[in-house]
Parts: sequence; structure tokens; C-alpha cells
Amino acid sequence: MATLKPTRMRAAILLIALMPFVAPLGGEAQAPGKVWRIGFLGTTSPRSHGAFLDAFRTGLRERGYVDGKTVTMEIRWAESDYARLPALAAELVSLNVDLILTHGTPGSQAAKAATSSIPIVTAVVGDPVATGLVQTLARPGGNLTGSAFFFHEVNTKRIELLKEAAPGIKRVAVLMNATNPGNVVTYDAVKKIAQTIHVEVVQVLARSVDDFDGAFAQMTKARADGLAIYEDALFIAQAARLAGLAERHRLPSIGFREYADAGGLLGFGIDFPDVWWRAAGFVDRIFKGARPSELPMEQAGKFDTVANQRAARTLKIAIPPKVLLRATSVIE
Repeated sequence: MATLKPTRMRAAILLIALMPFVAPLGGEAQAPGKVWRIGFLGTTSPRSHGAFLDAFRTGLRERGYVDGKTVTMEIRWAESDYARLPALAAELVSLNVDLILTHGTPGSQAAKAATSSIPIVTAVVGDPVATGLVQTLARPGGNLTGSAFFFHEVNTKRIELLKEAAPGIKRVAVLMNATNPGNVVTYDAVKKIAQTIHVEVVQVLARSVDDFDGAFAQMTKARADGLAIYEDALFIAQAARLAGLAERHRLPSIGFREYADAGGLLGFGIDFPDVWWRAAGFVDRIFKGARPSELPMEQAGKFDTVANQRAARTLKIAIPPKVLLRATSVIE
């Protein structure tokens, strides 16, 4: 029987002692043979949010997951009909997925109502504390975590930017989705800030695309001379239509970045592809054993300001140089 020399024996003993602490070689982020199943609950459609989902998939790839081999996705889209979200969430739960990925307050609420045991990652949500999704950002306390953003601050900043770009405005219509609790809880805060810059705000609600024409008619009746649009998956999906309506009604307007890209005057908001890419990091940590209840939510840290000079010329508005200088992007 062969015997180890003392030096080799000590090396073998050391290797055995260290084995529990040695990470496996290669880029894979999970145990060999494990295929993780992610259920995706989308509030709109691949036409408007497919690029964001692609950013999430890129994040997974960069963390070692291989689509179709070590991770698969069950994808459900509500097509901007938020009433469908509870049934779609229940369907994903019935499939016994390992984790649910969603976005926005309506999607997050539907997912959380459907399960208290399956981990949920929200790619981005407005105010998860105010809407009861988590206890605190630092310690969510349930089965949901992910990224949030300064919803109050973003929307009040939009009023301020719009006033800077069009100093003559006095009454701004604030368009929000009545079916999105994340929208309606911030109105009082926005109203208070608007008063400090001598701007009156008027709340205008829309629940679906069919409400848009009526919403703009309400703005006209209220004599609004400006428009601010809240973040909402429905509005993001319909950014071009909203920008066209604002132009038709001669309203200087501001919304999220994608709104300005689609023809609106101004855009200010978070970098959506970035937060969706970061969502993959939450998924990775949960698959490696982290508990959502103890995984702090992150605050979105990248913001874009977009000025659309083409829209300004159509509206016969000269955007002041100080606004253009602060913009991260100017559409000529």
C-alpha cells in the first residue's frame, strides 16, 4: 500500500480542510445541473418593455447564467390591462417557478398577493414603503425586494424643470394612472412643491388608452398651460401617443426619458435599462441563498435629462441655455 510523504500528506490535509471554502471554477452561478425557473410578470407588452427585459437577460448572462441551460423564463404580459395581473401572477405561482420578476406597483402588488413564499424581485417600483410592499428599504421584511426610486422627488423635479423651460406656465396638469397606487400617493407632495414655485397643479386621471382623449379635454377645460406625466408602464408604452396629444393641444410637457425620445418636450427620470440590468444581481444573490426579507432594496442612481429641440420649435418655445446645459441629451 502506497504511503504519502510528510510534505504531500500535509498538502492533502490542507486541501481537504479548505474544500468547503473553495469556490467552483468557471462562470456558473449555481450548482451543476440546476436549472432555475424565473416567472416574469410584465404589466405591458414586449413592444414597449422588451428592451428592458433584454437588459435583465444581459445581466443574467454576465453573472454566469445560460439561457435555456441553467435558467429558463416563463413570460406573461398583461398588455397594459392591469386587471389581468392577479390571474397571470397566480398562473406563474402554479408553475412552481423559483422566483418571480416583475416591475411597477401594480405588478409587484399582484405578485405579492399571489404568493408569500416564492421570492419576488421588482426591477423598479416607485414607493414600496408608502404602498405597503415592504416594511423599509433597508429590511423589506417579506418575500419582495429589488430597486426603487425617489418617486416624490422625481415628479416634483419635473415640475421645476418644466417651469424653467417655459417660465410663463402657471397651471400644470399632472397625468397619472388611477389604477396605479404608486402614482396617486405622491400627488399631495407634488402639489406642495409646486406652490413654492408659484405653479398650480391639476390632477388628471387615466386608466387606459381609451381615457387619453378625455384626459386632454379635461386639461383644456381646466385651462392647463403645461403637462407633467408620471411614470407608469401604460404611459411608457404609449409615450408617442401622449407626446402627439400634448403637441396637438400646444402644451409644454415633461415626462420620463422615453417620453422626450418619443417627441415630448422634456424628459427627466431614471435610466430604466440600468435598473433592469441590476435586477439580475438581486436574482443572482437570491439563487445563492440570500433572503429577500433581508436583502436591502436599492435606490436608482442614474438619472437622465432630455431636451427635445424639435418639439420646442413646434411649440415655438426657446428652451433656456441653463436647461440645455444640464441636459444629458439634446434632441436636435
